[in-house]
Amino acid sequence: MKRISCLVVEDEPASQEILRKYINDFPQLECRQYCSNAFEAADVLRTDSVDLIFLDINMPRLSGMQFYRSLVDPPAVIFTTAYAEHAAEGFDVNAVDYLVKPFPFDRFIKAVNKFIDLTESKPGTDEYILLMADKKMHKVYLSSILFAEGMSDYVKVHTEKMTLIVLMTLQKLQEQLPPTHFKRIHRSFIISLGRLEYIDGNFVVIDKHQIPIGQTYRSEFLTFLQQRSRC
Repeated sequence: MKRISCLVVEDEPASQEILRKYINDFPQLECRQYCSNAFEAADVLRTDSVDLIFLDINMPRLSGMQFYRSLVDPPAVIFTTAYAEHAAEGFDVNAVDYLVKPFPFDRFIKAVNKFIDLTESKPGTDEYILLMADKKMHKVYLSSILFAEGMSDYVKVHTEKMTLIVLMTLQKLQEQLPPTHFKRIHRSFIISLGRLEYIDGNFVVIDKHQIPIGQTYRSEFLTFLQQRSRC
């Protein structure tokens, strides 16, 4: 079983000690460093990469949320907080989960298992669809798709390396994409859930692209994210 590398950022010694005990009791977790503030964590991430951060929201000078938003390519995050009202902020950065202190070991396990489930449910590197563009049949890996934009009878499929203009409707493309990994958030846009970085008002941000959330899709989309986060 693959080990999960993690980083703990927690300014309260007692809370840090609890996380240390929980991590030691979870064989799949491997903590690279225990940090007392965001600046120590930033130093660690400059030279090392981790799969997951356990991040306290309420810290002096630079909060956990401010720190996480400052990261260019952030790892997955599970927020820890003493205040339940802070939990809602986690949805804006697509947090895996949030743990309200004091949290028992079984709640900790549930959060880590949620991360494992999300990781394992991402499109595999070998899953692909075939799309005709520029008179060529392109093999497009699902893991490379950022989002798709409908334009009447055409669809612009934005991937990591290129944008393909495909003669098909957005609805037809949606039928070819697994609904567990792709979500329609606007009559003209489908996004890759795994690529969603954060929500900014009525927009989602993916790879510096601002994609609008349609008014008729907004409630269902946010409910979907909330249920996915809490399941």
